[in-house]
Amino acid sequence: MTKKEEQQFQERLARHLDELRWLYMELYGNDAMFTELCDNLHRFAQERSAALKKRDLKRQADPEWYKSNDLTGMMLYIDNFAGDLNGVRRKLPYLEQTGVNMLHLMPFLDTVPERSDGGYAVADFRTVRPDLGTMEDLEKLAGACHKRGINLCMDFVMNHTSQDHEWAKKARQGDGEYMSRYFFFDSWNIPAEYEKTVPQVFPTTAPGNFTWLEDSRHFVMTSFYPYQWDLNYRNPRVFNEMMYNFLFLANRGMDMIRIDAVPYIWKELGTGCRNLPQVHTIVRMMRMIGEIVCPSVILLGEVVMEPVKVAPYFGTVEKPECHLLYNVTTMCTTWHTAATQDTRLLRRQLDIVNSLPKQYVFLNYLRCHDDIGWGLDYKWLRQNCGTDEKAHKRFLSDWFQGRWEGSVSRGELYNDDPASGDARQCGTTASLCGIEKAGFEHDPAAMERAVRFDLTLHAMMFMQTGLPLLYSGDELAQVNDYSYKDDPKKAEDSRYLHRGKFRWDLEDRAHDLSTPEGQVFCGLNALSALRKTNAAFGAGADVWTLDTGDDGLLAIGRYFEGQKIIGVFNFTPWDKTVTFPHDPGEFADMLTGEPYILRDLAVPAYGFYYLEQSQS
Repeated sequence: MTKKEEQQFQERLARHLDELRWLYMELYGNDAMFTELCDNLHRFAQERSAALKKRDLKRQADPEWYKSNDLTGMMLYIDNFAGDLNGVRRKLPYLEQTGVNMLHLMPFLDTVPERSDGGYAVADFRTVRPDLGTMEDLEKLAGACHKRGINLCMDFVMNHTSQDHEWAKKARQGDGEYMSRYFFFDSWNIPAEYEKTVPQVFPTTAPGNFTWLEDSRHFVMTSFYPYQWDLNYRNPRVFNEMMYNFLFLANRGMDMIRIDAVPYIWKELGTGCRNLPQVHTIVRMMRMIGEIVCPSVILLGEVVMEPVKVAPYFGTVEKPECHLLYNVTTMCTTWHTAATQDTRLLRRQLDIVNSLPKQYVFLNYLRCHDDIGWGLDYKWLRQNCGTDEKAHKRFLSDWFQGRWEGSVSRGELYNDDPASGDARQCGTTASLCGIEKAGFEHDPAAMERAVRFDLTLHAMMFMQTGLPLLYSGDELAQVNDYSYKDDPKKAEDSRYLHRGKFRWDLEDRAHDLSTPEGQVFCGLNALSALRKTNAAFGAGADVWTLDTGDDGLLAIGRYFEGQKIIGVFNFTPWDKTVTFPHDPGEFADMLTGEPYILRDLAVPAYGFYYLEQSQS
């Protein structure tokens, strides 16, 4: 490092050193390990490239860059999208056409294909999966992205390693040092105590929280799958080494790192091993470590829980933790609304999110690589709608499989449990909105309605505060891929229904408005452009829901520095009219420029408006 760079590092370290030391010693009480950690922070700062150091300074001058309404994300599987990392680099011009400037690469670190869980069973945190490329290829992709103004995001799996990881192999051979990095027990006594209080993640496909290893004659904790061994963060060696892995990956050019399954990372006997206070200590230390070594890198926390349990992962204004969190409850509530055609629960959910402090920024999405789980507010549904939880879950499962009268969805279930009624839902956005069915039946009217609903759901998602994230293929209305059923390695996992290969044959239709693909592609481009160029879509805006007088309609207002926007969304197959008596004056359709008065406003079936109040 130059003298100036050394001074900048020392200033950042000094800013956080006292708190970092206090938290570390509170958790571990090991001064030698803390000294080692600080020495390595300096080393990783030295190893950071000149281009990334320059990026750090730019982002330090604008620390809230990630809150900008200019950002639009897309998540994709490297192999499905373009074969390998170099293929993705060659496809960056296409991604620029979509308006995307944040690219989330699904797991690409080395793993054993037969035990990958989609890449979340990492065998080596510093090696790219050989068929996807090398770390050098990753750095080239990051550099190319940065030149085009595209940010790069990756997954960092903190809770566990693969059983094929070097640590796990040594632990399995009886090496005590490495056994202490996991949770090993030579009898069932202590695991039995854990099982009394710890919920099961996958009770039907991977029951229990422990796996018996016949060769080593021990039980090992495996919260997710038997080949994913939970790391023991009570051991400071685990924390230090995982932070070194985090910094190594940050130094490859990442702008955002998604920390996977973060609520699970601290285990305590006699608890549910979820959301424990020590988890927040670890995430807070991770935030500070990033700000010391790589201040341009932000943390995206994966906390798949209701808002009351999600919000604490933002930390506080004085002691922040994650920069961004997933808005998972709004996502699943949106699909609940699509099936029930009743917006009341969605309005309540949006009101809860909008009441949170404005510094809390969510990542919003309609679909992702995973299933849709029905983690709804059933207490509220029961009290206000008379909803029976088990019956409602079965209704949702039937609706999105197209087994209910009026449904146009074509999805499949994942982890179906007939006894409890629990099941998760799979399918692309286009297939769940009816585009697949309309195309199969060659029904132009149904296709027009399905495309409209696809765009309406996306428009509602873009209306939310935060970073909108598209799932690769959704921008071209890509439908389900049933070929996974012919692959013995995938046939039992219906999530591959929406994890199919990207349909490059559809690219030629992207700008052809006579096709569903072109209508969705251009429609999403228009929505993205509006969001990026209107300040009322920013994180600083006031946001609220409006009373439409009709449970089938949702209305959202946004206001910032004189600009007022109202979004109206019809979740029903019927044309509706709505009046907003408290919003007089003229408005204009932001997409067409057509003038409107918000009295007896006609909203087409499954349609929407973005309306801006005209300036007097």
